[in-house]
Amino acid sequence: MSTSQEKSQNLPAAYVFSALCSSRGALQHLTGRWGSLTMVALLESSTPLRFAELRRKIEGISDRMMSQTLGQLERDGMVKREVRSSIPPHVDYSLTPLGIKVARPLQTLTEIIESQLDEVIASQELYDANLEQ
Repeated sequence: MSTSQEKSQNLPAAYVFSALCSSRGALQHLTGRWGSLTMVALLESSTPLRFAELRRKIEGISDRMMSQTLGQLERDGMVKREVRSSIPPHVDYSLTPLGIKVARPLQTLTEIIESQLDEVIASQELYDANLEQ
């Protein structure tokens, strides 16, 4: 078997611009509205967070969306879900080592947006004013 045939039988090379690349799903989970906020909230916490604590930190997210987002991020290897035996059961969420690595640039992005919010709002207002003309 040639080297190229051996490579084609291994996992495909990641190329996010390919419609067939499975990295797109993970990227979507991370960069969607709730995924990025969840990742940054977990990164900024000094301890694992319970479901309700995380939901309170991320204003506007429903229980259903929080549950779905955490499940997707857990499946992608970004979030660790730990069930502790107690009455009632206690579930904690934290970032995996991969999740920490991915969450850091997301945190930087949120910090840039927050620090440049005046410029963003001014641009939006100018754009909207030009549309009205």
